[in-house]
Amino acid sequence: MTKPTKAQRKTTAPAGPPLARLFAMAYNSLIDALHVELAARGHKDVRPSFGCVLLAVRQAPATSKHITGLLGVSKQATSKILELMEGTGYVRRETDPEDARASLVSLTRKGETLLETVDQIYRHLESRWAKILSPGRLEALRADLQKVLKHENRGHLPPVRRRE
Repeated sequence: MTKPTKAQRKTTAPAGPPLARLFAMAYNSLIDALHVELAARGHKDVRPSFGCVLLAVRQAPATSKHITGLLGVSKQATSKILELMEGTGYVRRETDPEDARASLVSLTRKGETLLETVDQIYRHLESRWAKILSPGRLEALRADLQKVLKHENRGHLPPVRRRE
């Protein structure tokens, strides 16, 4: 067996931690900063689990069964999250007109306002990253991530959470 060349060793040996670990750390950092800023802006009742639900119903109502699949938790856990979100006024639940056994979850005006605030905060957090990396490098990172994700998902960006 031949010894790998210096170029081969360089391409196979990562320069640092695995990308998956770095992405997870970056994600957690952004989510933690988001929730600190949300609380500072008066949204002290928002939990991290709300994000997936809010994104699931952003464009159109979704069934609680669909949301359960996205969250990857039990029906009971989904029901508790939806009760909390409904109690805080971010979503409403109504009987599905096509299936009386199912409920449809939709955004309220308060939920829409929360999502607008989240988008503003993310822009602010990204501007902080741009100061560290440079605006061009941040946009190159965004473009590279989109390119890889689209390549891996038949030309489309995948959902934030996949159905289980």
